[in-house]
Amino acid sequence: MRLRFGIYRHEAVGKKFAEILCGWRKECNNSMADNTGVRINKFLSEAGVCSRREADRMVEQGRITIDDKPVTAGTRVHDGAVVRVDGRQVTKEEEEIFLAFYKPKGIVCTTAQEENGEQIKNVVDYIDYPKRVYPVGRLDQASEGLLLLTNQGDVMEKILRSRYGHEKEYFVKVDRPIRDEDLRKLAAGVPILDTVTKPCKVWREDADSFHIILTQGLNRQIRRMCEYLDYRVTHLRRDRVMNITLKGLKKGRYRSLTPMEIRVLRKELER
Repeated sequence: MRLRFGIYRHEAVGKKFAEILCGWRKECNNSMADNTGVRINKFLSEAGVCSRREADRMVEQGRITIDDKPVTAGTRVHDGAVVRVDGRQVTKEEEEIFLAFYKPKGIVCTTAQEENGEQIKNVVDYIDYPKRVYPVGRLDQASEGLLLLTNQGDVMEKILRSRYGHEKEYFVKVDRPIRDEDLRKLAAGVPILDTVTKPCKVWREDADSFHIILTQGLNRQIRRMCEYLDYRVTHLRRDRVMNITLKGLKKGRYRSLTPMEIRVLRKELER
């Protein structure tokens, strides 16, 4: 009996071990399955729809579906899945598109049709480009100047990330003559939005206007910097993003970047 009991016991232990091993294999397979595909924010970025950060916001707003089902942050896109943004199917565009656009005042740098429940005039509808492109960052509605548009998500990501330190140059006009001392303060950095702005290049144009080069992109940064020093911005124009300038562009018009501009742009982004 003892021998027989021992045999039964070993069989039971072996059976239990086999069940555990089987369960472990299933968990591993499920884990591996979950890690296949591409995260939704990366998919949209690579498709040129928007930056990863903006994709995360769109997911939170319920604007994205995969196979007609709402997605959550971190959802993965697998081969054959149908991804839609605002009901429109997303497909990766093979052609690389880079545009420089002179944005007039009143145009909103978004692809949405409305903002805060109100109809808006968005930049994509305004230029009416025949293929899907998206703005690289934002230029507030009351400002004008250079805006880049592309379908290359990797480029959008690198230009938008402030840690890369890419330059953006602006012309600024304020409501009264600005003191040299205040120009120096702007260049050194001022406290806004619970931080201090990074040191930047600033030089005078005339009594009430100046140029400024930023390497970060805080919300309404230049306007807030001027407000901190008791000036009100009356005119704000972006003249340059990295190696791309506004030169030769008429307000409300766009042009394709030249092959040389694209090569230089990509080279700077690789630094």
